[in-house]
Amino acid sequence: MQLLHAPSSPYLSLLSSKSQPKAAINCSVQPRRLERSVWVLDKRSILSSATTKAASVEAGTSAISIGTAESDVLKALSQIIDPDFGTDIVSCGFVKDLHINEALGEVSFRLELTTPACPIKDMFEQKANEVVAMLPWVKSVNVTMSAQPAQPIFAGQLPVGLQKISNIVAVSSCKGGVGKSTVAVNLAYTLAGMGARVGIFDADVYGPSLPTMVSPENRLLVMNPEKKTIMPTEYLGVKMVSFGFAGQGRAIMRGPMVSGVIDQLLTTTEWGELDYLVIDMPPGTGDIQLTLCQIVPLTAAVIVTTPQKLAFIDVAKGVRMFSKLKVPCVAVVENMCHFDADGKRYYPFGRGSGSQVIQQFGIPHLFDLPIRPTLSASGDSGMPEVVADPQGEVANTFQNLGVCVVQQCAKIRQQVSTAVTYDKSFKAIRVKVPDSDEEFYLHPATVRRNDRSAQSVDEWTGEQKLQYTDVPEDIEPEEIRPMGNYAVSITWPDGFSQIAPYDQLQMIERLVDVPQPTPAQT
Repeated sequence: MQLLHAPSSPYLSLLSSKSQPKAAINCSVQPRRLERSVWVLDKRSILSSATTKAASVEAGTSAISIGTAESDVLKALSQIIDPDFGTDIVSCGFVKDLHINEALGEVSFRLELTTPACPIKDMFEQKANEVVAMLPWVKSVNVTMSAQPAQPIFAGQLPVGLQKISNIVAVSSCKGGVGKSTVAVNLAYTLAGMGARVGIFDADVYGPSLPTMVSPENRLLVMNPEKKTIMPTEYLGVKMVSFGFAGQGRAIMRGPMVSGVIDQLLTTTEWGELDYLVIDMPPGTGDIQLTLCQIVPLTAAVIVTTPQKLAFIDVAKGVRMFSKLKVPCVAVVENMCHFDADGKRYYPFGRGSGSQVIQQFGIPHLFDLPIRPTLSASGDSGMPEVVADPQGEVANTFQNLGVCVVQQCAKIRQQVSTAVTYDKSFKAIRVKVPDSDEEFYLHPATVRRNDRSAQSVDEWTGEQKLQYTDVPEDIEPEEIRPMGNYAVSITWPDGFSQIAPYDQLQMIERLVDVPQPTPAQT
Protein backbone atom coordinates (compact mmCIF):
# COMPACT_ATOMS: atom_id res chain seq x y z
CA MET A 1 0.00 0.00 0.00
CA GLN A 2 1.45 3.34 -1.07
CA LEU A 3 0.68 6.52 0.86
CA LEU A 4 1.64 9.97 -0.36
CA HIS A 5 2.14 12.46 2.46
CA ALA A 6 1.54 16.13 1.77
CA PRO A 7 4.43 18.24 3.12
CA SER A 8 2.08 20.95 4.37
CA SER A 9 0.52 18.71 7.03
CA PRO A 10 1.79 15.61 8.83
CA TYR A 11 -1.75 14.26 8.92
CA LEU A 12 -2.82 14.80 5.31
CA SER A 13 -2.27 11.73 3.17
CA LEU A 14 -3.63 10.45 -0.13
CA LEU A 15 -3.90 6.85 -1.17
CA SER A 16 -2.37 6.01 -4.52
CA SER A 17 -5.16 5.29 -6.99
CA LYS A 18 -3.26 2.26 -8.29
CA SER A 19 -2.68 0.61 -4.97
CA GLN A 20 -6.28 0.13 -3.80
CA PRO A 21 -9.81 0.18 -5.16
CA LYS A 22 -11.45 3.59 -5.15
CA ALA A 23 -13.39 2.96 -1.92
CA ALA A 24 -10.37 1.66 0.03
CA ILE A 25 -8.50 4.06 2.28
CA ASN A 26 -6.80 3.86 5.63
CA CYS A 27 -7.76 5.93 8.64
CA SER A 28 -5.03 7.38 10.86
CA VAL A 29 -5.59 6.75 14.56
CA GLN A 30 -2.18 7.59 16.06
CA PRO A 31 0.32 10.40 15.36
CA ARG A 32 2.41 9.57 12.28
CA ARG A 33 0.98 6.06 12.23
CA LEU A 34 -1.77 4.54 10.16
CA GLU A 35 -3.75 1.50 11.21
CA ARG A 36 -6.10 -0.41 8.96
CA SER A 37 -9.69 -0.57 10.14
CA VAL A 38 -11.66 -3.04 8.08
CA TRP A 39 -15.26 -2.03 8.39
CA VAL A 40 -18.06 -3.69 6.45
CA LEU A 41 -20.77 -1.69 4.76
CA ASP A 42 -24.13 -3.43 5.00
CA LYS A 43 -25.76 -2.21 1.82
CA ARG A 44 -28.97 -3.95 2.74
CA SER A 45 -29.35 -1.74 5.77
CA ILE A 46 -28.95 1.36 3.61
CA LEU A 47 -31.56 0.06 1.18
CA SER A 48 -33.85 -0.67 4.11
CA SER A 49 -33.33 2.85 5.44
CA ALA A 50 -34.05 4.40 2.04
CA THR A 51 -37.20 2.31 1.67
CA THR A 52 -38.39 3.39 5.10
CA LYS A 53 -37.94 7.04 4.15
CA ALA A 54 -39.73 6.56 0.86
CA ALA A 55 -42.75 5.09 2.67
CA SER A 56 -43.56 8.13 4.74
CA VAL A 57 -45.84 11.05 3.98
CA GLU A 58 -45.78 14.40 5.78
CA ALA A 59 -48.69 16.55 7.02
CA GLY A 60 -49.88 14.35 9.83
CA THR A 61 -49.90 10.89 8.27
CA SER A 62 -47.98 8.15 10.02
CA ALA A 63 -45.64 5.56 8.55
CA ILE A 64 -47.46 3.23 6.18
CA SER A 65 -47.35 -0.49 6.74
CA ILE A 66 -47.17 -3.06 3.97
CA GLY A 67 -50.52 -4.15 2.52
CA THR A 68 -52.60 -1.11 3.51
CA ALA A 69 -54.42 1.16 1.09
CA GLU A 70 -51.95 3.95 1.84
CA SER A 71 -49.09 1.67 0.92
CA ASP A 72 -50.78 0.80 -2.36
CA VAL A 73 -51.10 4.46 -3.25
CA LEU A 74 -47.52 5.29 -2.32
CA LYS A 75 -46.21 2.29 -4.22
CA ALA A 76 -48.13 3.41 -7.30
CA LEU A 77 -46.86 6.98 -7.01
CA SER A 78 -43.27 5.78 -6.57
CA GLN A 79 -43.37 4.74 -10.24
CA ILE A 80 -43.16 8.43 -11.17
CA ILE A 81 -39.54 9.55 -11.39
CA ASP A 82 -38.40 13.16 -11.15
CA PRO A 83 -36.00 13.52 -14.11
CA ASP A 84 -33.97 16.23 -12.37
CA PHE A 85 -33.28 14.28 -9.16
CA GLY A 86 -33.47 10.79 -10.66
CA THR A 87 -35.65 9.74 -7.70
CA ASP A 88 -39.33 8.89 -7.38
CA ILE A 89 -41.68 11.62 -6.19
CA VAL A 90 -42.43 9.78 -2.92
CA SER A 91 -38.75 9.69 -1.92
CA CYS A 92 -38.46 13.34 -2.97
CA GLY A 93 -41.15 14.19 -0.41
CA PHE A 94 -43.55 15.65 -2.97
CA VAL A 95 -46.61 13.72 -1.73
CA LYS A 96 -48.53 15.64 0.93
CA ASP A 97 -51.94 15.49 2.63
CA LEU A 98 -52.80 11.95 1.56
CA HIS A 99 -56.41 11.11 2.41
CA ILE A 100 -58.14 7.82 1.58
CA ASN A 101 -61.75 6.70 1.91
CA GLU A 102 -61.37 3.01 1.11
CA ALA A 103 -65.08 2.30 1.49
CA LEU A 104 -65.95 4.79 -1.27
CA GLY A 105 -62.73 4.22 -3.23
CA GLU A 106 -61.75 7.90 -2.98
CA VAL A 107 -58.12 9.09 -2.90
CA SER A 108 -56.94 12.67 -2.60
CA PHE A 109 -53.46 14.09 -2.14
CA ARG A 110 -51.32 17.10 -2.95
CA LEU A 111 -48.08 17.17 -4.94
CA GLU A 112 -45.88 19.91 -3.53
CA LEU A 113 -43.05 20.79 -5.94
CA THR A 114 -39.90 22.76 -5.19
CA THR A 115 -40.59 25.55 -7.67
CA PRO A 116 -43.77 27.03 -9.15
CA ALA A 117 -41.91 27.14 -12.48
CA CYS A 118 -41.53 23.36 -12.66
CA PRO A 119 -41.74 22.61 -16.41
CA ILE A 120 -43.18 19.12 -15.93
CA LYS A 121 -45.82 19.82 -13.28
CA ASP A 122 -48.63 18.98 -15.73
CA MET A 123 -46.96 15.65 -16.47
CA PHE A 124 -46.68 14.92 -12.74
CA GLU A 125 -50.37 15.65 -12.25
CA GLN A 126 -51.43 13.50 -15.22
CA LYS A 127 -49.22 10.54 -14.27
CA ALA A 128 -50.30 10.70 -10.63
CA ASN A 129 -53.94 10.50 -11.66
CA GLU A 130 -53.24 7.60 -14.01
CA VAL A 131 -51.18 5.36 -11.71
CA VAL A 132 -53.48 5.75 -8.70
CA ALA A 133 -56.63 5.27 -10.80
CA MET A 134 -55.24 1.90 -11.97
CA LEU A 135 -55.53 0.47 -8.43
CA PRO A 136 -58.50 -1.94 -8.47
CA TRP A 137 -60.27 -0.47 -5.46
CA VAL A 138 -59.91 3.20 -6.50
CA LYS A 139 -62.96 4.87 -8.05
CA SER A 140 -61.97 8.55 -7.95
CA VAL A 141 -58.69 10.47 -7.62
CA ASN A 142 -58.28 14.12 -6.68
CA VAL A 143 -54.78 15.57 -7.21
CA THR A 144 -53.93 19.16 -6.36
CA MET A 145 -50.65 20.85 -7.25
CA SER A 146 -48.70 23.33 -5.13
CA ALA A 147 -45.17 24.62 -4.78
CA GLN A 148 -43.04 25.24 -1.72
CA PRO A 149 -39.90 26.88 -3.08
CA ALA A 150 -36.72 25.46 -1.61
CA GLN A 151 -35.19 27.58 1.10
CA PRO A 152 -31.98 29.37 0.11
CA ILE A 153 -29.07 27.04 0.91
CA PHE A 154 -26.76 29.85 2.02
CA ALA A 155 -29.33 32.13 3.71
CA GLY A 156 -27.44 32.51 6.98
CA GLN A 157 -24.28 33.64 5.20
CA LEU A 158 -25.90 36.40 3.12
CA PRO A 159 -26.95 40.02 3.65
CA VAL A 160 -30.55 40.35 4.79
CA GLY A 161 -31.81 41.47 1.39
CA LEU A 162 -30.58 38.30 -0.32
CA GLN A 163 -31.59 35.74 2.29
CA LYS A 164 -34.95 34.89 0.70
CA ILE A 165 -33.68 34.30 -2.83
CA SER A 166 -33.65 30.62 -3.80
CA ASN A 167 -31.55 30.77 -6.98
CA ILE A 168 -29.21 33.41 -8.39
CA VAL A 169 -28.43 33.04 -12.09
CA ALA A 170 -25.73 35.07 -13.85
CA VAL A 171 -26.08 35.89 -17.55
CA SER A 172 -22.61 36.65 -18.87
CA SER A 173 -20.69 37.07 -22.11
CA CYS A 174 -17.49 38.90 -21.08
CA LYS A 175 -17.89 40.82 -24.34
CA GLY A 176 -20.13 43.77 -25.09
CA GLY A 177 -22.61 43.89 -27.93
CA VAL A 178 -23.56 40.21 -28.15
CA GLY A 179 -27.07 40.58 -26.76
CA LYS A 180 -26.42 39.58 -23.16
CA SER A 181 -28.93 42.06 -21.70
CA THR A 182 -31.55 40.94 -24.23
CA VAL A 183 -31.09 37.34 -23.10
CA ALA A 184 -31.13 38.29 -19.40
CA VAL A 185 -34.36 40.29 -19.62
CA ASN A 186 -36.22 37.77 -21.79
CA LEU A 187 -35.04 34.87 -19.61
CA ALA A 188 -36.34 36.66 -16.52
CA TYR A 189 -39.77 37.25 -18.06
CA THR A 190 -39.87 33.67 -19.34
CA LEU A 191 -39.29 32.37 -15.82
CA ALA A 192 -41.99 34.73 -14.55
CA GLY A 193 -44.35 33.41 -17.21
CA MET A 194 -43.67 29.88 -15.94
CA GLY A 195 -45.02 30.94 -12.54
CA ALA A 196 -41.82 31.87 -10.70
CA ARG A 197 -41.14 34.97 -8.60
CA VAL A 198 -38.33 36.75 -10.42
CA GLY A 199 -36.03 39.74 -10.09
CA ILE A 200 -33.44 41.30 -12.42
CA PHE A 201 -30.27 43.04 -11.30
CA ASP A 202 -28.50 45.13 -13.94
CA ALA A 203 -24.87 45.01 -12.82
CA ASP A 204 -23.50 47.17 -15.64
CA VAL A 205 -22.95 50.52 -13.94
CA TYR A 206 -21.02 52.04 -16.86
CA GLY A 207 -23.75 51.29 -19.40
CA PRO A 208 -27.02 50.12 -17.78
CA SER A 209 -29.39 48.61 -20.33
CA LEU A 210 -32.42 47.80 -18.20
CA PRO A 211 -34.04 51.29 -18.28
CA THR A 212 -34.24 51.02 -22.09
CA MET A 213 -35.46 47.44 -22.26
CA VAL A 214 -38.35 47.74 -19.80
CA SER A 215 -40.91 50.46 -19.08
CA PRO A 216 -41.81 50.52 -15.37
CA GLU A 217 -44.17 53.21 -14.21
CA ASN A 218 -41.78 54.20 -11.45
CA ARG A 219 -38.37 54.78 -13.03
CA LEU A 220 -36.58 55.86 -9.87
CA LEU A 221 -35.43 53.65 -7.00
CA VAL A 222 -36.83 54.64 -3.60
CA MET A 223 -34.93 54.44 -0.33
CA ASN A 224 -36.61 53.26 2.85
CA PRO A 225 -35.42 55.91 5.34
CA GLU A 226 -36.05 53.76 8.42
CA LYS A 227 -34.36 50.56 7.24
CA LYS A 228 -31.95 52.37 4.89
CA THR A 229 -32.76 49.84 2.21
CA ILE A 230 -33.59 50.18 -1.48
CA MET A 231 -37.07 49.37 -2.77
CA PRO A 232 -36.84 47.78 -6.23
CA THR A 233 -39.00 49.05 -9.04
CA GLU A 234 -41.34 46.60 -10.76
CA TYR A 235 -42.59 45.94 -14.28
CA LEU A 236 -45.11 43.25 -15.27
CA GLY A 237 -44.54 41.41 -11.99
CA VAL A 238 -40.73 41.31 -12.16
CA LYS A 239 -38.69 43.25 -9.61
CA MET A 240 -35.68 45.13 -10.94
CA VAL A 241 -32.75 47.26 -9.85
CA SER A 242 -30.35 49.15 -12.09
CA PHE A 243 -27.95 52.04 -11.64
CA GLY A 244 -29.94 53.60 -14.45
CA PHE A 245 -32.92 53.86 -12.08
CA ALA A 246 -30.83 55.68 -9.47
CA GLY A 247 -31.19 59.01 -11.27
CA GLN A 248 -27.45 59.17 -11.95
CA GLY A 249 -27.37 58.16 -15.61
CA ARG A 250 -24.21 56.28 -16.50
CA ALA A 251 -21.35 56.14 -14.02
CA ILE A 252 -18.02 57.88 -14.53
CA MET A 253 -15.92 56.46 -11.72
CA ARG A 254 -13.01 54.18 -10.97
CA GLY A 255 -13.26 50.41 -10.50
CA PRO A 256 -13.19 50.23 -6.67
CA MET A 257 -16.01 52.79 -6.46
CA VAL A 258 -18.05 50.83 -8.98
CA SER A 259 -17.60 47.63 -6.97
CA GLY A 260 -18.91 49.48 -3.91
CA VAL A 261 -21.94 50.78 -5.82
CA ILE A 262 -22.79 47.29 -7.08
CA ASP A 263 -22.41 45.86 -3.59
CA GLN A 264 -24.77 48.49 -2.18
CA LEU A 265 -27.38 48.14 -4.91
CA LEU A 266 -27.43 44.35 -4.74
CA THR A 267 -27.21 43.68 -1.01
CA THR A 268 -29.29 46.52 0.45
CA THR A 269 -32.27 46.03 -1.86
CA GLU A 270 -35.40 44.52 -0.33
CA TRP A 271 -35.84 41.78 -2.92
CA GLY A 272 -38.25 39.80 -0.76
CA GLU A 273 -38.96 36.17 -1.60
CA LEU A 274 -37.71 35.28 -5.08
CA ASP A 275 -37.38 31.97 -6.85
CA TYR A 276 -34.84 33.39 -9.29
CA LEU A 277 -32.71 36.52 -9.36
CA VAL A 278 -31.22 37.04 -12.83
CA ILE A 279 -28.02 39.10 -12.82
CA ASP A 280 -27.10 40.85 -16.06
CA MET A 281 -23.31 40.72 -15.69
CA PRO A 282 -21.15 43.53 -17.12
CA PRO A 283 -18.59 42.68 -19.83
CA GLY A 284 -15.13 41.51 -18.77
CA THR A 285 -13.50 39.37 -16.08
CA GLY A 286 -12.10 42.05 -13.77
CA ASP A 287 -12.73 43.40 -10.27
CA ILE A 288 -16.43 44.06 -10.80
CA GLN A 289 -17.18 40.53 -12.00
CA LEU A 290 -15.12 38.96 -9.22
CA THR A 291 -16.83 41.18 -6.65
CA LEU A 292 -20.24 40.00 -7.83
CA CYS A 293 -19.21 36.36 -7.64
CA GLN A 294 -17.87 36.86 -4.12
CA ILE A 295 -20.84 38.86 -2.79
CA VAL A 296 -23.44 36.27 -3.71
CA PRO A 297 -23.36 32.48 -4.13
CA LEU A 298 -24.28 32.14 -7.79
CA THR A 299 -26.34 29.04 -8.45
CA ALA A 300 -25.51 28.87 -12.14
CA ALA A 301 -24.42 30.90 -15.16
CA VAL A 302 -25.78 31.23 -18.69
CA ILE A 303 -23.20 32.17 -21.33
CA VAL A 304 -24.12 34.40 -24.30
CA THR A 305 -22.04 34.50 -27.47
CA THR A 306 -22.26 35.17 -31.20
CA PRO A 307 -20.93 33.08 -34.10
CA GLN A 308 -17.74 35.13 -34.60
CA LYS A 309 -14.39 33.74 -33.47
CA LEU A 310 -13.61 36.99 -31.61
CA ALA A 311 -16.70 36.49 -29.45
CA PHE A 312 -15.61 32.94 -28.61
CA ILE A 313 -12.20 34.13 -27.40
CA ASP A 314 -13.76 36.49 -24.85
CA VAL A 315 -16.48 34.05 -23.85
CA ALA A 316 -13.83 31.40 -23.15
CA LYS A 317 -12.26 33.75 -20.60
CA GLY A 318 -15.59 34.10 -18.84
CA VAL A 319 -16.21 30.35 -18.74
CA ARG A 320 -12.76 29.82 -17.19
CA MET A 321 -13.51 32.52 -14.60
CA PHE A 322 -16.74 30.79 -13.57
CA SER A 323 -14.93 27.45 -13.50
CA LYS A 324 -12.33 28.80 -11.07
CA LEU A 325 -15.09 30.25 -8.90
CA LYS A 326 -16.95 26.90 -8.96
CA VAL A 327 -20.02 28.37 -10.67
CA PRO A 328 -21.60 25.81 -13.05
CA CYS A 329 -22.27 27.07 -16.58
CA VAL A 330 -25.53 25.37 -17.55
CA ALA A 331 -26.28 26.73 -21.03
CA VAL A 332 -24.84 28.64 -23.98
CA VAL A 333 -27.01 31.03 -26.00
CA GLU A 334 -25.65 31.80 -29.48
CA ASN A 335 -27.26 35.06 -30.52
CA MET A 336 -27.67 36.44 -34.06
CA CYS A 337 -27.05 33.02 -35.59
CA HIS A 338 -29.02 33.19 -38.81
CA PHE A 339 -31.94 34.66 -40.70
CA ASP A 340 -34.37 33.18 -43.22
CA ALA A 341 -35.04 34.75 -46.62
CA ASP A 342 -36.33 33.45 -49.95
CA GLY A 343 -36.87 30.02 -48.43
CA LYS A 344 -33.24 29.69 -47.38
CA ARG A 345 -31.34 30.07 -44.10
CA TYR A 346 -28.32 32.37 -44.09
CA TYR A 347 -25.48 32.57 -41.56
CA PRO A 348 -23.94 36.02 -42.09
CA PHE A 349 -21.46 35.75 -39.21
CA GLY A 350 -20.38 32.17 -39.80
CA ARG A 351 -21.16 29.16 -37.65
CA GLY A 352 -19.74 27.19 -34.76
CA SER A 353 -18.86 29.57 -31.91
CA GLY A 354 -21.55 28.19 -29.63
CA SER A 355 -20.78 24.61 -30.55
CA GLN A 356 -17.10 25.27 -29.87
CA VAL A 357 -17.93 26.47 -26.34
CA ILE A 358 -20.03 23.36 -25.78
CA GLN A 359 -17.31 21.02 -27.02
CA GLN A 360 -14.35 22.69 -25.33
CA PHE A 361 -15.91 23.28 -21.92
CA GLY A 362 -18.55 20.55 -21.72
CA ILE A 363 -21.50 22.89 -21.15
CA PRO A 364 -24.55 20.68 -21.68
CA HIS A 365 -27.06 22.87 -23.54
CA LEU A 366 -26.93 25.15 -26.60
CA PHE A 367 -29.70 27.50 -27.76
CA ASP A 368 -29.73 29.47 -31.04
CA LEU A 369 -31.38 32.86 -31.45
CA PRO A 370 -32.08 34.16 -34.96
CA ILE A 371 -31.54 37.66 -36.31
CA ARG A 372 -34.98 39.19 -35.94
CA PRO A 373 -35.86 42.89 -36.29
CA THR A 374 -38.65 42.40 -33.76
CA LEU A 375 -36.19 41.11 -31.14
CA SER A 376 -34.08 44.24 -31.47
CA ALA A 377 -37.11 46.53 -31.65
CA SER A 378 -38.67 45.04 -28.53
CA GLY A 379 -35.50 45.80 -26.59
CA ASP A 380 -35.66 49.44 -27.68
CA SER A 381 -39.40 49.79 -27.09
CA GLY A 382 -39.35 48.70 -23.44
CA MET A 383 -41.40 45.56 -24.02
CA PRO A 384 -39.50 42.22 -23.85
CA GLU A 385 -40.01 40.02 -26.93
CA VAL A 386 -41.34 37.07 -24.91
CA VAL A 387 -44.09 39.37 -23.59
CA ALA A 388 -44.83 41.07 -26.90
CA ASP A 389 -45.02 37.80 -28.87
CA PRO A 390 -45.39 34.92 -26.40
CA GLN A 391 -46.17 32.37 -29.16
CA GLY A 392 -43.34 33.30 -31.51
CA GLU A 393 -40.15 31.42 -32.41
CA VAL A 394 -38.00 33.57 -30.12
CA ALA A 395 -40.35 33.04 -27.18
CA ASN A 396 -40.24 29.29 -27.84
CA THR A 397 -36.44 29.32 -27.69
CA PHE A 398 -36.52 31.24 -24.42
CA GLN A 399 -39.13 28.83 -23.09
CA ASN A 400 -36.70 25.97 -23.71
CA LEU A 401 -33.92 27.99 -22.09
CA GLY A 402 -36.15 28.67 -19.07
CA VAL A 403 -36.94 24.96 -18.70
CA CYS A 404 -33.20 24.21 -18.87
CA VAL A 405 -32.38 26.80 -16.18
CA VAL A 406 -35.13 25.55 -13.85
CA GLN A 407 -34.07 21.92 -14.20
CA GLN A 408 -30.34 22.58 -13.89
CA CYS A 409 -30.76 24.85 -10.85
CA ALA A 410 -32.85 22.17 -9.12
CA LYS A 411 -30.22 19.56 -9.91
CA ILE A 412 -27.37 21.78 -8.68
CA ARG A 413 -29.18 22.63 -5.46
CA GLN A 414 -29.80 18.94 -4.80
CA GLN A 415 -26.14 18.10 -5.42
CA VAL A 416 -24.83 20.93 -3.26
CA SER A 417 -27.22 20.34 -0.36
CA THR A 418 -26.27 16.65 -0.16
CA ALA A 419 -22.60 16.87 -1.18
CA VAL A 420 -21.27 16.52 2.37
CA THR A 421 -23.37 14.98 5.15
CA TYR A 422 -22.76 13.29 8.47
CA ASP A 423 -24.06 9.76 8.98
CA LYS A 424 -24.63 9.31 12.71
CA SER A 425 -25.19 5.58 12.33
CA PHE A 426 -21.75 5.07 10.82
CA LYS A 427 -20.13 8.05 12.61
CA ALA A 428 -18.56 9.06 9.32
CA ILE A 429 -18.72 12.06 6.97
CA ARG A 430 -20.11 11.11 3.57
CA VAL A 431 -18.77 13.07 0.59
CA LYS A 432 -20.14 13.11 -2.95
CA VAL A 433 -18.75 16.12 -4.78
CA PRO A 434 -21.12 17.72 -7.33
CA ASP A 435 -20.55 16.60 -10.94
CA SER A 436 -18.68 13.53 -9.70
CA ASP A 437 -19.81 9.92 -9.47
CA GLU A 438 -17.32 9.21 -6.69
CA GLU A 439 -18.66 8.76 -3.16
CA PHE A 440 -16.48 8.18 -0.10
CA TYR A 441 -16.43 8.44 3.70
CA LEU A 442 -14.10 10.38 6.01
CA HIS A 443 -13.38 10.07 9.71
CA PRO A 444 -14.56 13.28 11.45
CA ALA A 445 -11.37 13.56 13.51
CA THR A 446 -9.27 13.33 10.35
CA VAL A 447 -11.27 16.14 8.73
CA ARG A 448 -10.88 18.34 11.82
CA ARG A 449 -7.11 17.70 11.98
CA ASN A 450 -6.69 18.73 8.36
CA ASP A 451 -8.04 22.24 8.87
CA ARG A 452 -5.76 24.73 7.08
CA SER A 453 -7.05 27.96 8.62
CA ALA A 454 -4.90 30.38 10.61
CA GLN A 455 -6.23 28.88 13.83
CA SER A 456 -4.72 25.52 12.97
CA VAL A 457 -1.67 26.45 10.87
CA ASP A 458 0.76 29.38 11.30
CA GLU A 459 0.28 31.54 8.20
CA TRP A 460 3.90 32.74 8.20
CA THR A 461 5.85 29.60 8.98
CA GLY A 462 3.38 26.90 7.94
CA GLU A 463 3.91 25.25 11.32
CA GLN A 464 1.07 23.04 12.53
CA LYS A 465 -0.54 24.73 15.55
CA LEU A 466 -3.35 22.19 15.95
CA GLN A 467 -1.77 19.05 17.39
CA TYR A 468 -3.00 15.55 16.71
CA THR A 469 -3.92 14.94 20.34
CA ASP A 470 -5.90 18.19 20.47
CA VAL A 471 -8.72 16.51 18.53
CA PRO A 472 -10.64 13.69 20.27
CA GLU A 473 -10.91 10.52 18.22
CA ASP A 474 -14.70 10.41 18.79
CA ILE A 475 -15.39 14.01 17.76
CA GLU A 476 -18.59 14.55 15.76
CA PRO A 477 -19.64 17.62 13.72
CA GLU A 478 -22.60 19.57 15.04
CA GLU A 479 -23.61 21.08 11.69
CA ILE A 480 -22.51 20.92 8.04
CA ARG A 481 -23.63 23.72 5.72
CA PRO A 482 -22.80 24.42 2.06
CA MET A 483 -20.53 27.37 1.29
CA GLY A 484 -21.23 28.31 -2.30
CA ASN A 485 -20.57 25.57 -4.82
CA TYR A 486 -17.03 24.88 -3.67
CA ALA A 487 -16.93 24.08 0.06
CA VAL A 488 -18.83 23.33 3.26
CA SER A 489 -18.74 24.94 6.67
CA ILE A 490 -18.41 22.39 9.48
CA THR A 491 -19.26 23.45 13.03
CA TRP A 492 -17.53 21.43 15.75
CA PRO A 493 -18.47 20.99 19.45
CA ASP A 494 -15.78 23.47 20.55
CA GLY A 495 -17.52 26.19 18.52
CA PHE A 496 -14.93 26.23 15.76
CA SER A 497 -16.31 26.66 12.24
CA GLN A 498 -14.10 24.95 9.67
CA ILE A 499 -14.26 25.82 5.98
CA ALA A 500 -13.58 22.61 4.06
CA PRO A 501 -13.26 22.99 0.26
CA TYR A 502 -14.30 20.00 -1.84
CA ASP A 503 -10.79 19.88 -3.34
CA GLN A 504 -9.29 19.42 0.12
CA LEU A 505 -11.83 16.80 1.18
CA GLN A 506 -10.96 14.77 -1.91
CA MET A 507 -7.31 14.64 -0.77
CA ILE A 508 -7.91 13.57 2.82
CA GLU A 509 -7.32 9.91 3.70
CA ARG A 510 -10.52 7.90 3.47
CA LEU A 511 -12.11 5.13 5.48
CA VAL A 512 -11.64 1.62 4.14
CA ASP A 513 -15.37 0.96 4.58
CA VAL A 514 -18.05 2.24 6.87
CA PRO A 515 -18.99 0.25 9.98
CA GLN A 516 -21.84 -2.21 10.01
CA PRO A 517 -24.68 -0.63 12.01
CA THR A 518 -25.95 -2.37 15.11
CA PRO A 519 -29.62 -3.47 15.22
CA ALA A 520 -30.43 -0.43 17.34
CA GLN A 521 -29.11 1.86 14.59
CA THR A 522 -31.07 0.39 11.70
